[in-house]
Amino acid sequence: MAIAANPVDWGDRNWWRGATIYQIYPRSFQDTSGDGVGDLTGIRQRLEHVARLGADAVWISPFFKSPMKDFGYDVEDYRAVDPMFGTNEDFDAVIAHANDLGLRIMIDLVFSHTADTHAWFKESRKSRDNAKSDWYVWADPAPDGTVPNNWLSMFGGSSWTWDSRREQYYLHNFLSSQPDLNLHNHEVQQALLDVLEYWLKKGVGGFRFDVINFYFCDRYLRDNPPLPRELRNDSIAPSVNPYNHQLHLFDKNQPENLDFLRRLRAVMEPYGAAAVGEIGDAQKGLELMAEYTSGNDKVHMCYPFELLQPTRLTAPILEDTFHRMSRAAPDAWPCWAYSNHDTVRLPTRWQASEGALKAYAVLLMCLRGSACIYQGEELGLPEAEVAYDDLQDPYGKQFWPEFKGRDGARTPMVWEDRSGGGFSTAQKPWLPVSDAHLPLAVERQEGVVGSMLEHYRLAIALRKDHPTLRHGAMDALWTNGDLVQFLRLGTETIFCAFNLGTSTVEARLPEGNWTMIGADMGSKPPAAKVRLDAFEFCLAIRA
Repeated sequence: MAIAANPVDWGDRNWWRGATIYQIYPRSFQDTSGDGVGDLTGIRQRLEHVARLGADAVWISPFFKSPMKDFGYDVEDYRAVDPMFGTNEDFDAVIAHANDLGLRIMIDLVFSHTADTHAWFKESRKSRDNAKSDWYVWADPAPDGTVPNNWLSMFGGSSWTWDSRREQYYLHNFLSSQPDLNLHNHEVQQALLDVLEYWLKKGVGGFRFDVINFYFCDRYLRDNPPLPRELRNDSIAPSVNPYNHQLHLFDKNQPENLDFLRRLRAVMEPYGAAAVGEIGDAQKGLELMAEYTSGNDKVHMCYPFELLQPTRLTAPILEDTFHRMSRAAPDAWPCWAYSNHDTVRLPTRWQASEGALKAYAVLLMCLRGSACIYQGEELGLPEAEVAYDDLQDPYGKQFWPEFKGRDGARTPMVWEDRSGGGFSTAQKPWLPVSDAHLPLAVERQEGVVGSMLEHYRLAIALRKDHPTLRHGAMDALWTNGDLVQFLRLGTETIFCAFNLGTSTVEARLPEGNWTMIGADMGSKPPAAKVRLDAFEFCLAIRA
């Protein structure tokens, strides 16, 4: 059933501020060809679900031609849709239908590296003196023939692989089949900017830039220092990965990145497009976000990993996050996310109850910044159990069983409560549909008062109804145990209090006349003192 288009001001260049972005993992959203893999036609057919949710934009993970060793994050041709997902014309149809529904389409561009099957790398590896010989990061071996330095791959082992044709090593921060581009070469930068403009002319409204802090490495290839054990955490890589043993000073996070981000912004600006950058760093993610988004001349927003961490979000963690961000750059613009295709799904990762999930959803819509929702998050889907024999993720295979990889967050979307979940007619889809997900299917929650799906719709609608929640300042964040309170300031003043724990707490409203908002989501009525039980919240607007 067609739905009315969302009212959209297509000329609004600040549409991204406070926007709600819905992430689609195309392999797992909707299969229309019957091969067990989702496709672009499936995305087009299901866009109405996203529009009804109230999202402003859709981020589609990579669908470009690829050998699929890292499921599209290894790009062979930046301008071609992989036949697995359809055709370039199918993508045009996605754009057209999204526009009809009032949705902007954002695509996922991987500029840090390519597939080793990309034409650029094929030429680069032929010799040390061809036209693209310097388009990737090559280095001579150490005098004893070993790797040039101590840098490690995110996927395990050294980040250097020997190439016998050039008798040199090439850098890969991820799989050995994902060689790193050399962005110190301005020809490489221009080639990537041309890719950006190609998709902008297609009508793309924005971009998600994968591992945006990995674009440059140290020119001198200096060794990373060790990271003291007490500073290690597994927010970026699992604890079993030795990647956590280094302080990554030289293999990423280089100052040259800032000028390239300015070049990216300059290309996007005439089109009114916006970008969100993924920052993969366990030590200085917030500081990098401040650098990359401040000043209105680089990327528009970044999402750090503070809310994607394995540890359950607490009031002190939230307070520390915002205070650090405020110190680094008050005008930095975050794009918060609890989940994505690389993390264990929220209910499992934080062992969150239904009440906690609902409180987290409302909190996300009340924080200063934009918000990303990963497909299935609006249904409350837990992490799926995937047997080793069904595993697809090379990351999981490398570190099994201590780390089971990312497949548990990538299983197919469940639309219907029946075998296959309404995702595909294939007997064996690329990943199995989780039986535990079927009772949470869209059809089971649609129109059901109090369901997670309807709760998310209400939370997103609240954000749209109050521009202060989208664009306003955030002031006076303070905590007491599990209680977090803050004010949003703009054309109105909104008080927000959340109990992020299981013990009863008492919130105290500032002086003034307050009117409750969010009653349909369970907000407690305002009073001088408000009792909040486990994961309850109070939202009020100053009269």
